[in-house]
Amino acid sequence: MVLGFMTLVAASLAAGCSNAASSNAAKAKADEAQAKTPVDIPVYTYEIVNQYPHDTSAFTQGLIIKDGYFYESTGLHGQSTVRRVDIESGEVLKAAKLPDTLYGEGLAARGDDLLWLTWKAGTGFVIKADDLSAYAKFEYDGDGWGLATADTNIYMSDGTSFIRVLDPNTLQERSRFQVTAKGAPVDKLNELEWAEGELLANIWKTDKIAKINPATGAVTGWIDLAGLFTDRNPDYQGEDVLNGIAYDKDRQRLFVTGKLWPHIFEINVTR
Repeated sequence: MVLGFMTLVAASLAAGCSNAASSNAAKAKADEAQAKTPVDIPVYTYEIVNQYPHDTSAFTQGLIIKDGYFYESTGLHGQSTVRRVDIESGEVLKAAKLPDTLYGEGLAARGDDLLWLTWKAGTGFVIKADDLSAYAKFEYDGDGWGLATADTNIYMSDGTSFIRVLDPNTLQERSRFQVTAKGAPVDKLNELEWAEGELLANIWKTDKIAKINPATGAVTGWIDLAGLFTDRNPDYQGEDVLNGIAYDKDRQRLFVTGKLWPHIFEINVTR
């Protein structure tokens, strides 16, 4: 009788362990499936804080704030310039032009210098910020689109879903990473800006800015700027798109504009 009872207890314990193991395995599978399920990416909107005049002939490629001024690079063959602009009035205080054969692209600051990309030439220029004179060049493969400066890296876009990481001293590529949203590549990354530990990127020919975690390449949020500027000129054939992001880290102000737009907007990003 005792033997039968002990056998029954052992069988019960074995069954309990088996059930627990099955339950744990099921939970582990559920946790794994949940981890693989893409998390919804938050979408932010905006409120306009202020607006400033902008040269409507400027085919904006890069926009930064440095020493209390806007510095802006513009594109198109025969019209590509880098310029220092008074924030309040929009007056172009000084400008330098590329040769007509070159097409200007993104702009970033590096100390007292500016770094300026070209689109198809595979050449960038190092420019003195005070007089806008170019004194050095750097080379890269493929297209140049956007540039942004962080503490220890310079980030460069090339129109694909990849961001290149450049050494700030040599301006040579250290590495690159792919930008993804819920696991899917995000291409047409254009103008870049560094703000509060994240990259901001215009997505070409959209009204969205991607907030990007540079450690993972994941899009952590979308800033939807639809309706910010609707008075588009039909003569521009859809080229007057959102492009240009500048972050004033000293005063924590965010500015955005577009190619050929009449205004630069200071905005707050909201939910």
